[in-house]
Amino acid sequence: MSAAAVPAVASPRRAWVTDLPVLAVAVVWGASYLAAKGITTAHTVVAVLVLRFAIVLPVLVATGWRRLRALTGAQWRGAGLLGLVLSGIFLLETYGVVHTSATNAGLIISLTMIFTPLAEAAVTRVRPSAGFVAAAGLSVAGVILLTQGGGFTSPSGGDLLMLLAALARTIHVLAMARIKAVQDADSLSLTTVQLGAAVAVFAAVPGTGASPWSTAADFGAREWAGLVFLSVFCTLFAFFVQMWSVRRTSPSRVSLLLGTEPLWAAAVGISLGGERLGLLGAAGAVLVLAGTAWGRRGADRERAGA
Repeated sequence: MSAAAVPAVASPRRAWVTDLPVLAVAVVWGASYLAAKGITTAHTVVAVLVLRFAIVLPVLVATGWRRLRALTGAQWRGAGLLGLVLSGIFLLETYGVVHTSATNAGLIISLTMIFTPLAEAAVTRVRPSAGFVAAAGLSVAGVILLTQGGGFTSPSGGDLLMLLAALARTIHVLAMARIKAVQDADSLSLTTVQLGAAVAVFAAVPGTGASPWSTAADFGAREWAGLVFLSVFCTLFAFFVQMWSVRRTSPSRVSLLLGTEPLWAAAVGISLGGERLGLLGAAGAVLVLAGTAWGRRGADRERAGA
């Protein structure tokens, strides 16, 4: 997502006015893993995903109807292709969080910040700096420790699914940067088409358990509250805050604030979900956070110097 204009200097008070909503997005994204875990089972993953995005799609379509109609055929196809990748990301993440802790899910998915520059370096054949490679190694070591809270055992299936989700997120980022048709597409329209394509995939997946309608009928107040949280706050609110914020501050500052998501995932999982990391897991969490923060700063410096 790019901004039409970025202010050169903002007063500290004005910067905080912009920063707080972005930080709120990081918090709700961090909390989304526990929320998804609380309302989803292995038999209702697809149903919950359909319900989650079906709630917000009408709002997005109504808000951006004119801009949607202005998209070219190539832009529709490009956004639809990205939507297919996005559907894979959400399926992997949601199945993953069902089979692992919310804390592990949030920390493992943060490896996207390391995988993306490494994948980009492989595609462009530009060797990453030694510091970035070291940061990547630190993060990977942290994930290994994170998944060994009870002693050295094989990672859970959920941990592996979250790792695949991080790789899928990387593919999505690279595809967005390389599909020329979507480069100049309106952000709201691009998001709407992607989510629509993802919902179409979810609805078409056969033999995946309960239907969305029967799942919704079985929801109680707690489940509906979790679904509304995922739909309204983690999707609709988050998207519009990002669109609003990048026009009032720098993309790097937005990225830095959103990069605190795994920290909030761990905080929410431990404080509200009653999850425990153990000594090895806690050490791994520290390494993941340190490695991704180090790697993100290194990637930002390299990008600024390019």
